[in-house]
Amino acid sequence: MTDNTAPDFPAWAKAKQARIEEVLDEALPPDSREPRKLHSAMRYSALGGGKRVRALLCYAAAELCNTEIEVADAAAAAVELIHAYSLVHDDMPCMDDDDLRRGKPSCHKQYDDATALLVGDALQSLAFDVLSTPQLCANANQQISMLNILAKAAGSTGMAGGQAIDLDSVGKALAQQELEDMHQLKTGAVIQAAALLGAANGTLEQVSAVHAYAENIGLAFQVIDDILDAEADTATLGKTAGKDADSNKPTYVTILGLEVAKDLARQLHTTAISALAPFGDRALRLRELAGFITQRSF
Repeated sequence: MTDNTAPDFPAWAKAKQARIEEVLDEALPPDSREPRKLHSAMRYSALGGGKRVRALLCYAAAELCNTEIEVADAAAAAVELIHAYSLVHDDMPCMDDDDLRRGKPSCHKQYDDATALLVGDALQSLAFDVLSTPQLCANANQQISMLNILAKAAGSTGMAGGQAIDLDSVGKALAQQELEDMHQLKTGAVIQAAALLGAANGTLEQVSAVHAYAENIGLAFQVIDDILDAEADTATLGKTAGKDADSNKPTYVTILGLEVAKDLARQLHTTAISALAPFGDRALRLRELAGFITQRSF
C-alpha cells in the first residue's frame, strides 16, 4: 500500500540533494585551512553542482534496505567524492581535455593542472576517510565490505580501468559488447557501488535485486549520456556538447544510431524495474530514479 504522506519524487530528490550537500560541506576541509588553494579547489569541484544521481541511488537503496541514515550519508558522500575526483581528472588536458564542467570552468582551468591533479588525489582519499569513520557501522565486517565495494569500483577493474579502455579506444570501431564492457567499468561500476553501499543492511534477496537493478540502470545512464552528447547543447549539459564525436570516440549513438540507442535505454530501464518487482512500493524511490535517469532527454 502506498504511503500517501510520503513526498513526491521531486520533493524527495530535492531534500536528499540538499542533505548530501550539507554532508559534503561538513566532510570537506574549510578553505581557510592550509593548504588553502588545494582546499578551495576541492570545495569548488565537489560542492554546488550536478544532480547527485549517485547519492540519490544510495539513499533510495538505503530506504529499501533499512540502512541507517548515518551510514547512508557516509556512503553517499564517499561515492560523490569519488565521482567528483574522476571528473576533475577526466577534464584534464592529458585525458579528455574539457574546459567546462557543471556549467563552470573545469578545475584545471579555474586553478591549474597541478592543483587539479592534487584535488583528484585528495578527493579520492577523503572518500575512504569518510567511509572508514570509526564505529560508523555496528558491524565492523559490514563497514569493511563497504570499503571493499568502493575500492573495487574505483580501481583498475572498475572506473579507472574503464577510463583506460576509453582512452585506448579513440578512433577505433568497437562492437556493441566491447562498448558495453567498457562502460560497465567506466560509468557503471561506481553507480552500482552507490546502490550496493546504500543496500549495506539488506537481505541477500534485496542486495541481489539492487545489484541487477543498478547494473542495468548504470548502463542506461551511459547510453543517455551518449544521446545527450549528440542532441543537447552545451548550456543544457553543463559541459561541452558534441565532445565525444569531436574526439572520435565510439559511443552508443555512433555504433547503433540515435533511435536504436534510445530503444536500448528503454529496454535497460524495463529490465532494471523488473528486478525490483518483489518489493512493491518499498522500492518506489529506486523505480522513480530509474525513470529520472532514462527520461533526461526523451
